[in-house]
Amino acid sequence: MNSIVEPAILNADTLSRARRVLKSRRVRLPKFSELADPVGRLASSYNDVRQADPNEPDARNLFRVHWHNDESGRGLTAVPGYLEIPAALTGVKARIVVALGRRFPMISAHKVLPAYACLVPRLVTGQFDPERHRAVWPSTGNYCRGGVAISRILGCRATAVLPEGMSAERFNWLERWVSHPDDIYRTAGTESNVKEIYDACHLLSKDSNNIILNQFSEYGNYIAHRSVTGPALKRIFDHLNTSGTLRARAFVSASGSAGTLATGDFLKASLGTQICVVEALECPTLLRNGYGEHNIQGIGDKHVPLIHNVMASDFVIAVSDHATDCLSVVYNTPEGREYLVAHQGLSDAQIESLGALGFSGIANVLGAIKYAKYMGLGHDDVVLTVATDGAELYLTELESARKKYFERGLNSVTVAEAFGRYLLAATTDSMLELSRIERERIFNLGYYTWVEQQGVSLKDFDARRSQAFWDDLLDVLPVWDSLIDRFNAD
Repeated sequence: MNSIVEPAILNADTLSRARRVLKSRRVRLPKFSELADPVGRLASSYNDVRQADPNEPDARNLFRVHWHNDESGRGLTAVPGYLEIPAALTGVKARIVVALGRRFPMISAHKVLPAYACLVPRLVTGQFDPERHRAVWPSTGNYCRGGVAISRILGCRATAVLPEGMSAERFNWLERWVSHPDDIYRTAGTESNVKEIYDACHLLSKDSNNIILNQFSEYGNYIAHRSVTGPALKRIFDHLNTSGTLRARAFVSASGSAGTLATGDFLKASLGTQICVVEALECPTLLRNGYGEHNIQGIGDKHVPLIHNVMASDFVIAVSDHATDCLSVVYNTPEGREYLVAHQGLSDAQIESLGALGFSGIANVLGAIKYAKYMGLGHDDVVLTVATDGAELYLTELESARKKYFERGLNSVTVAEAFGRYLLAATTDSMLELSRIERERIFNLGYYTWVEQQGVSLKDFDARRSQAFWDDLLDVLPVWDSLIDRFNAD
């Protein structure tokens, strides 16, 4: 098992140095129970947090690493921010509800949460020395930005590892936040080139001062989303279900690092939802053991993450990056928005809200639509999903998408064609309801990455077949919180 789950202090000297560094920076660490219920546990002491700029590396922003930030990013809201997609944009009766990751601080994406959960337990158990170690954050974009933000607050040097083909906005942000240009490590390829990221981390790990915080194998990523994101999504559903007649049918999320999918484990236990895993049709790894390249940035693939609880997944749903690219153009250009107002009857507020959907958010919504059609859901059915980030991270991608998909220009006719083809005509093709045998196939596919390539023991790999393994991971949370209390006090 990954060492981050260690519930005990492993090196007292390292812990002492970490305390000294954080004390000098006046950093206090929030507990995971506080991030899971910030309104109940933090509201009375939130006045100082309100004064901090949500976009700056202010230590008080650690207390905003949760889903309950209000629209301004400064205050708290009892119900996490969400967007209910209008029926005019879904073509289904079911209610499709999206939690908004753009309300998280510093990076405007929820990946700052797993970054906190992967580094802080190492600090409070004496595994990470801010004076000596460098945190290496491999990802396809948002997780490495979250890692850099958390590291900067905690006084730790950080290196972001990500493919060179990711959006310019990600690199622009990193260039402003890293301490040295060499702390941005560009690997070959784009979204699908995760193996190249692992290879880079293997080289970096030869220096013992580099600590690799691989979101695809860090159980802290899973633990954070199951214990923090899960309750947040349930609060959204409970808020909607005042009549008591609604049914939460599924949680839909792109595969990515599989951390966010842990939300589905919480919702399955508490609301009885199914878990739907979205991936790119151009790289159907889970669906067909396939491969390829795509542009749904944020859902790296060609492998099965170690922290994916495969045996609890119920559906695999493939979505084409043609759809996400084209719908991003429709949602975020004057021509597209004019069409949605004139021909689909959307209000200005609804149009503006579409900016909350980045590429993976659009993919998640399309996956939810396909699930609703497949299941024949009705008005009392709710499908829950998330938008990791917003459209602002992909504005430079719009021009390339316009050239690629709208050769005849962008006007009401070409917009209507894209809208009809990729949204209203979404079908139940390229999706699979998982049997036990299919789950076993996907689980076994992970062997080649984790046992043969990354050196995970076969015993630890196979232990993940049992739901008890995943449930037992949460036993570490009260211990981590206790250690954080001691760390803060000292």
